[in-house]
Amino acid sequence: MNAPLSPAHPARFDRLDALRALAMVWMALFHFAFDLNHFGLVEPKQNFYRDPFWTQQRTVIVTLFLFCAGLGQAAALEAQQSARRFWRRWAQIAGCAVLVSIGSSFMFPRSWISFGVLHGIAVMLVVARFAAPLRIGLVPIGVLALALPWFVRHPFFDTPWTNWIGLVTRKPVTEDWVPLLPWLGVMLLGLAAGRWLLERRRAWLAGTLPRALAPLAVLGRWPLSFYMLHQPVLIGGILGGRLLGWW
Repeated sequence: MNAPLSPAHPARFDRLDALRALAMVWMALFHFAFDLNHFGLVEPKQNFYRDPFWTQQRTVIVTLFLFCAGLGQAAALEAQQSARRFWRRWAQIAGCAVLVSIGSSFMFPRSWISFGVLHGIAVMLVVARFAAPLRIGLVPIGVLALALPWFVRHPFFDTPWTNWIGLVTRKPVTEDWVPLLPWLGVMLLGLAAGRWLLERRRAWLAGTLPRALAPLAVLGRWPLSFYMLHQPVLIGGILGGRLLGWW
């Protein structure tokens, strides 16, 4: 039997990192298309808020991110991640969420991001951390979280102070909104799936990757840095190209 991993040096799962990187690359391509459209460089102009071609892509991207976050929590728990390490990472995510809110308030003053994907992940990680001991109960709770917004809605949750819960009667006007419900369900199901895989199908996560996909595994180890940097780089490139007369 293998000795437990040091909490300071948890195992890396290249397949999980590559899956996370797939979501990251897809997100960057999606945001690049959004930015081009926002700056009037796409004809005909696209509706990223209503067109199913775009809204469904966003749903899949967020689902991949949160499911991978759940898988990652399963790996961290197996590695006996310390509370100190968890809260240090949580503080980084929460701090970046604040920066996203501030930055978006300048670019989109009427639809700034008050509870986007990083805000959601910060809250969901805490819930997942405390729910982890339930083990078998994670699946029914996850399914309940996914289903609840379809059956429970109330105007109380429509305010800027309560819409983060997700039980709204109308979607708030914002550039990104990832409320606790239903998205917590995706993370909890990812956590449950990760635990099952690590106990019964470990090779599915721990197996090797084809050499051609190795760069994805490397990229997938830096999700927060990538998330925070990709939009400034994309927007800067678009504005720089316009300044140089490229378009």
